[in-house]
Amino acid sequence: MIDQVRIPDYWRQASQQLAEADPLMAVLVQRYEGSSLMSRGDSFSTLVRSIVGQQISVKAADSIWKRFIHQFPMLSPASILDCSPLLLRQCGLSLRKLEYIRNLAEYYSLGRIDPEQWPSMGDKEIVEQLTAVRGIGVWTAEMFLIFCLLRPDVFPIDDIGLQNAVALHYLGGERPGRKQLADHGERWRPWRSVATWYLWRSLDPVPVEY
Repeated sequence: MIDQVRIPDYWRQASQQLAEADPLMAVLVQRYEGSSLMSRGDSFSTLVRSIVGQQISVKAADSIWKRFIHQFPMLSPASILDCSPLLLRQCGLSLRKLEYIRNLAEYYSLGRIDPEQWPSMGDKEIVEQLTAVRGIGVWTAEMFLIFCLLRPDVFPIDDIGLQNAVALHYLGGERPGRKQLADHGERWRPWRSVATWYLWRSLDPVPVEY
């Protein structure tokens, strides 16, 4: 179920270019040297975990996830579809989340989600494919692009942490609107995922993982 930890091969180049173009980024790059974005899980388990964690506390999500992986040490679409709904419920899942996870497993098993196609697909295409699954919205798909696929230029303008960091560091504490934030992010192309990670990191002593 779990792959080896992967870090982006572009991280050093991206960090250097951001630091050269933006004084605030230069400070953050130096402050968090040696730390980076990383991907820990395969695509299916990452998406399942994102569904498990929706609209509940981090502590509650971690508790349910521990029970979940104990029940499914080799988590796969087939293992979900072969399992009784009652067993899934015993992991702590709500009926709605159970339906979402089974729907995701069906998409994988039918080839409607095929990770082998993703290298030839753009970010927007992958977001559209993932959001066709019940329970996966645009924000979840964008987090998946950043933290699982390590796509370098994703800019999740609806993320509250990103909004708060831009407000704090660039706008005197005033939270930007969606258009203002999107325009602001243009300065960080083609490394907006990296800039976003540094901005998240500036707000939290613990590196963001997904």
